[in-house]
Amino acid sequence: MKILITGAAGFIGSNLTNALLREGHEVVGFDDMSHGDMLNLEEAKKSNNKFSLVLGTIMDQDALEKACEGCDLIYHLAARKIPRYSDAYDTLTVNGMGSHNVAIAARKVGAKLVAASTSDVYGKNPDLPFTETSNLVVGNPDVRRWAYAISKMFEEQLIFAMGERDNLPFSIARFFGGYGPAQHLSWWGGPQSVFIDAALDDKEIELHGSGQQTRSFTFVSDHVSGLILMGMKDEANAQVFNLGNTYEITIENLARLIWRLVRGEDSEPKLKLIPYETFGKYEDVNRRVPSVDKAGELLGYKPEVALPDGMVKTIQWQVARRRALGIETRDPAC
Repeated sequence: MKILITGAAGFIGSNLTNALLREGHEVVGFDDMSHGDMLNLEEAKKSNNKFSLVLGTIMDQDALEKACEGCDLIYHLAARKIPRYSDAYDTLTVNGMGSHNVAIAARKVGAKLVAASTSDVYGKNPDLPFTETSNLVVGNPDVRRWAYAISKMFEEQLIFAMGERDNLPFSIARFFGGYGPAQHLSWWGGPQSVFIDAALDDKEIELHGSGQQTRSFTFVSDHVSGLILMGMKDEANAQVFNLGNTYEITIENLARLIWRLVRGEDSEPKLKLIPYETFGKYEDVNRRVPSVDKAGELLGYKPEVALPDGMVKTIQWQVARRRALGIETRDPAC
């Protein structure tokens, strides 16, 4: 197949690109490099002309449609995330209007669309585990933290509406806590990226709030395997799926795990609590755990990588990436 991936130089996008190339598909990457990294595409560039990269933004309808020509399948992964350190405008416009552009391009070329959503859409719903029929509960509009969830809710509703009106074949993935090789080395990449850097540098790990909020972290290969199943199986059409690991851990215990893997079992972690007030008016989610029964039953999806094993691989990758960037880095204990 000929497959286009928006956000191909990013975390999940680059891992998906490599996996599809290994399966013999032709992949067109589409990325504006605002958060992607050319280093993530080094393997793809060695794929015997099966990979090409188009530098462009999903806000540019003409460039997007041109890149999609001849494609059988489009994975839409490009997005702006929670505006923790910025205003919400780009998150709302890029995720809303940009996703509309991608869906229009998919419709015009007759390609199936697999779009990335987020576990953030479940928001403040207290009922766990989250299933695909769980209520989506967000806070007030004066809390910019909810802009990301709302933008993805809009994207989901828009794609469902276009599927109904225009017979657009589609599937939607709600990701839970991805980590692994090619993750962004900042808060954009998730807490684990920053925690690993802090442990390597023997600095305090900053925990937002109490650190007792929980998440379910998913190794990137388990996200990629789910995406491939969604793209290739007709059973995924017109469906939304949770993709994630069901193991729940507090953010504090994640920090302790990472510190131990980096600095050794006998090293006491340096932890510092950062009040949410630091980010202005902010709300967090206390617990986030998926049910993946639907993906398992319809697609045969099953997350395979346990958190400690995946975190060892991630730490080792992050050490290599830091050294490639010229950052002096100790050897981790793991």
